[in-house]
Amino acid sequence: PCNEMDTIGTKGLNGLKAEGGQADSSSQGAAFPPTFSLSEVKNKQRRHLMFMKLKQEKRKQKMQLKKKRRKEREALGDKAPPKEVPKTIENQRVYDETTVDPEDEEVAFDEGTDEFSAYFNRLTNPKVLITTSDRPRGRTVRFCEQLATVIPDAHVYYRRGLALKRIIPQCVARGFTYLMVINEDRKVPNGMVLCHLPDGPTAHFKVSSVRLRKEMKRRGKDPTMHSPEVILNNFSTRLGHTIGRLFAALFPHDPQFVGRQVATFHNQRDFVFFRFHRYIFKNEKKVGIQELGPRFTLKLRSLQKGTFDSKFGEYEWVLKRHEMDACRRKFQL
Repeated sequence: PCNEMDTIGTKGLNGLKAEGGQADSSSQGAAFPPTFSLSEVKNKQRRHLMFMKLKQEKRKQKMQLKKKRRKEREALGDKAPPKEVPKTIENQRVYDETTVDPEDEEVAFDEGTDEFSAYFNRLTNPKVLITTSDRPRGRTVRFCEQLATVIPDAHVYYRRGLALKRIIPQCVARGFTYLMVINEDRKVPNGMVLCHLPDGPTAHFKVSSVRLRKEMKRRGKDPTMHSPEVILNNFSTRLGHTIGRLFAALFPHDPQFVGRQVATFHNQRDFVFFRFHRYIFKNEKKVGIQELGPRFTLKLRSLQKGTFDSKFGEYEWVLKRHEMDACRRKFQL
C-alpha cells in the first residue's frame, strides 16, 4: 500500500487530469455500478474529479428529461396534462383553526374595535419613538438611524438609563403612538420590542440577519422623505392579522407614490422578512426594483396585552419552541 501511494503522489495533478480526460472520452455514457461509493476512493483529488463528473452526468440527465417533457407538452397542445406542483412546506401546511376568512363578521367586528381601530379609522397619525438598550454600540445606533429614515415621523432618542415604565408615560404625553426598542448582544442588534401606545399591545421579536446599507451590494441612493407604500404578505391567522396591523400602523395612511418607495413585510414559515425597495420604471411595460436597505428578519417571541410590563403583564401569545416547533408544517402567523 505504501508503494502504491508513493506512485500516486509522484504522478501529480497533470497525471490525474490526463486520467480524468481519458475516462471521460472512453466512458461518456457509462455510469458507476449501483454498489459503488465515492467514499471508497482514498485519493482526494481523484475523488473530487469523479464527484464532479457524476454531478455533471446527473445535470445532463435532468436537462434531457426536462426537454423531453417540454416537447411532449408542445405536441399534445391543449390536451397536455397540467403541470405537477412541487411539494413544499408551505403548500403542505397543517390547517389552522384560527385562519381568517375575509368575510368573517366576527373578525371584522373585533378589528373594528381593537387597539388599532383609531388608526384605521384615520383618527390618529403615527408618530414613532426609536430607542435602544443602555449604552448602545455603533452598529445598533446606525441601525436605529436607518430605521428612522424608513419610517416617516420617527425620532431616535437614547435611553440614558431610563426604565421603559418611565419612558412610556412621557411618550403618551408627547403624542407618540409607538415605542420601538432595539436590544443588542455582543454589539449586534438581536431583539426588538414594539409597543403600541397608549393601550398596547406589545410584541417582542428576535432580530437576525441585519444588513445595513453600507454592507449591501448594488444598493440605491438613500431614501427620500416620501411616505412609502406598505406590503404585508401571508399574515393569514388571527395572530398574524394582529401582527400585520401592528406593522401597518407604523406608517402613514396615504403613501406618496411619487417617491416610488415600498416597505415589505413578508411572512414565510413564521419568519418576517423586511425589505425596503424603490421602483425603477424602465418603460411603460417594464419595471424593476432597487433595494435601499436596511434589511433584517424578525421572529415573534411573545405578544403582550397593554403596554410593556415584564412583571405583571398579561400575555396573549408566547412562543414555546419544543411544543410549537415540533411539527415543521404548522405555522402560527
